[in-house]
Amino acid sequence: MVAQDQLVHLAAGLAAGLAVIGGGLGIGRLAAAALEASGRQPEAQADLRTTMIIAAALIEGVTLFAEVIAIIMALKP
Repeated sequence: MVAQDQLVHLAAGLAAGLAVIGGGLGIGRLAAAALEASGRQPEAQADLRTTMIIAAALIEGVTLFAEVIAIIMALKP
């Protein structure tokens, strides 16, 4: 029989894994779109780079927040 603590740790691990996968996919799509846009309009590269860095930071922030929640969920007595 599986103990409730084991299920909580499994859920926390799955939540952290899904957060990382989602963050990776989001940043990958962001980078692909930025590269495609800079290929179409090379003169707008500076603006695209700034916007891409801000968006990537927001995506990473949400991912980090989800991982912290997963760790808190796993460590809660």
